[in-house]
Amino acid sequence: MDFSYWEIKNWFTDVDYTIVGSGIVGLHAALSLRERFPQSKILVLEKGVLPQGASTKNAGFACFGSLSEIIEDLKSHSEQEVIELIRRRWEGLQRLRKTLGDSILDFRPYGGYELFPEDDESGFSEAQARMPFINEILSPIFKTEVFSRVVDRFGFGKTNEYLFFNPFEAQIDTGNMMQALLKLAVSADIQILNRQTVTAYHEKTNGVEVALGDFSFFPKKLLFATNGFASALTDGAVKPARAQVLITKPIPDLDLRGTFHFDKGYYYFRNFGDRILFGGGRNLDFEGECTTGFGLTEKIQDRLEQLLKEVILPGRDVQIEHRWSGIMGMGASKNPIVSQLTDHVYCGVRLGGMGVAIGSLVGKELADLV
Repeated sequence: MDFSYWEIKNWFTDVDYTIVGSGIVGLHAALSLRERFPQSKILVLEKGVLPQGASTKNAGFACFGSLSEIIEDLKSHSEQEVIELIRRRWEGLQRLRKTLGDSILDFRPYGGYELFPEDDESGFSEAQARMPFINEILSPIFKTEVFSRVVDRFGFGKTNEYLFFNPFEAQIDTGNMMQALLKLAVSADIQILNRQTVTAYHEKTNGVEVALGDFSFFPKKLLFATNGFASALTDGAVKPARAQVLITKPIPDLDLRGTFHFDKGYYYFRNFGDRILFGGGRNLDFEGECTTGFGLTEKIQDRLEQLLKEVILPGRDVQIEHRWSGIMGMGASKNPIVSQLTDHVYCGVRLGGMGVAIGSLVGKELADLV
């Protein structure tokens, strides 16, 4: 690094808090620290041109878990853990809406739907049988039943004639959300530097030595908000999970509004105006998609196109305009890790593919550790 005296003086001297990662968690942590410590110097470091990972690359689902996802979670988590996780996701969504406002988010409460392939009779039957119980345990949070069975009015192909509907799901504009968060951070005198990769850090008596290549500086506290890139920080408790996504060109007379899930949440789609945004498929290659490398694979992209043309819009001529990937943070548990690692180092990671929902809350909880 060839920083000038002026750059070192203004950006890297007397730093109180350094946050690694300028995504949903990192920026909410910075904003929470600014509220608590109005005179502090806060520096956010981001390794990408834009927030890397999933914050600017997700599908824009304001959701907290489909019916079949919740049923699966109950097989590996206690009932109380699942209830608390959904409560935190719901609280996080309300916090995000309060922070930015529904107009900026382009918040559209169309509701969410889950569909089942016509040959998955066991999955559909299990969801139908467990729905009353799921509604019962979630009623203290939502004060009403969350899931109901409705007839498929969208004309999906090769699926069960019934869908499960959740009126509490919504769509947001991911780009608007992150641009507004960045503007809010800058207006709060939070300094953000892009293309900066932390290569090492070392605990000191009164702070942390943070290395950016061959340059080091010394903030008092260091907070990691790196989600899917946090495996080394957490002794492997966080595993990266790549998600591949595509979006179509405009589709004339598209009569589809909402957020949609199928195959236990491994596939998800929505309309964005008169386009379809469709992602998922990592269950086709768990090992290959457990990577921090961005990219697309023929196997998953071909499957997404097949499902798009056979299930979502059967008989329609659909053209793909753009494809991309994002990196999520997963693990054996769906619970986020919000932890103090050393005297001066903290992390808020492993959002379980629910960063839009729970990211604002994890950011606050991370800042509260300081």
